[in-house]
Formats: sequence, C-alpha cells, structure tokens
Amino acid sequence: MSITITPLTDGHADEVLAIYQAGIDEGNATFETTAPTWAEFDAARLPEHRFAALDTGGKVLGWVAATRVSDRCAYAGVVEHSVYVHPGARARGVAGQLLAALVESTEAAGIWTIQSGIFPENAASLAVHARAGFRVIGTRERIGRHHGAWRDVVLLERRSPSVT
Repeated sequence: MSITITPLTDGHADEVLAIYQAGIDEGNATFETTAPTWAEFDAARLPEHRFAALDTGGKVLGWVAATRVSDRCAYAGVVEHSVYVHPGARARGVAGQLLAALVESTEAAGIWTIQSGIFPENAASLAVHARAGFRVIGTRERIGRHHGAWRDVVLLERRSPSVT
C-alpha cells in the first residue's frame, strides 16, 4: 500500500473525525465517548505536530496529533499524542509511519519526550508504540471510569536520543 504522510489540515476534518469516532466506538482507544467538533479538535492540538496518512486517492487512512502536557516552562519539551487508523487500513504500517513523522517533527522542534496513555487491552497500539521506540513507564490503575467501569491506562513515553 502506498501511503503519503502530510500535514493534517482542515480539508481532512471530516475523515479525521470519522476515524476518531470509529476508534471511540470500538471502546479501547480513549475515555472520550464522542469525537469533538473540528473547531475543538483543531484548537486543542499543536498544528506543527499533526499529520494525516493518505492513500494514493487522497483518502485519509489515519492521523496523529500532539498536545501540550502543560503550559509550565519546565514541560516545554513534553507532548502527549494520539494516533488513530481507519479500521480498514490497520496492520499495514500506517500507525508506524505516522509515529515516525511525529518523532521527526517533535525532535526538530526540540521536544524531548512524547508520551501517551493506552488502555492495556489495546495490544496493537502497545505493540506499534514499542516498535517506534516507546517504553512503558507504568500502569495507572483505575485512573478513570469508562462506560461505568474503572479502566487502567498504560503510560508510555519516547525520550529523544538527540534532543538534550
């Protein structure tokens, strides 16, 4: 499958939000229960650290985006990210390519840590993150309620070997 990684733009909004909602509906991607509006999505994510994976016809196969962890200056080099892939495009290297683009953009910007929280049941996401150089920091047990049940979250991070 030929995949092009490109900056995520307003033109990708409908497909990005549909992919996000598909991940939400599956139940092991996020505590969210509905995708945000595009205005909310756009305002919450760093424009220079979000990308779409497109097929040869321009269809969005997946996306990755980062947010600030904190406004405190001590955390200026730390972001949290999400990566979602269309159910029909999984197991084709899309997430790995999106994570590689995110790593490249964050390192170029002097960001030293990318982190993420992943449900332990999401084995595919944990595996793709391990291949991308993320390590498990620990498990936050019963950190939040999701559809009435307490859920654990595995905290992962990737520390840049080149940004010091």
